[in-house]
Amino acid sequence: MHVGALRIELRIRGMRSLKEKRKVVKSLIADIGRASPVAVAEVDHQDLWQRADLGIAVVSDSPGHVDRMLAAVQLEFDRRSEIDVLRASRSYLEEEER
Repeated sequence: MHVGALRIELRIRGMRSLKEKRKVVKSLIADIGRASPVAVAEVDHQDLWQRADLGIAVVSDSPGHVDRMLAAVQLEFDRRSEIDVLRASRSYLEEEER
């Protein structure tokens, strides 16, 4: 089993309230979840209007598949015009062989 996580810090342009920000973040999470079989959650900056930190996780039997899935998700964020990706970092967990 191979697990990969992607943490993406975003700046969301044009937000004037937390309500506006939450609408955009919910839409991002839903879009990514529909496009890829990954788990997505807001993990930090919930109280800031123009910032969001999202965590994305994927599990697979292949480390290459995990890496390709995370790269595809990151590319999707990079393509969005309403946000700027400020930082992205990946981490991996591999199960010890039995």
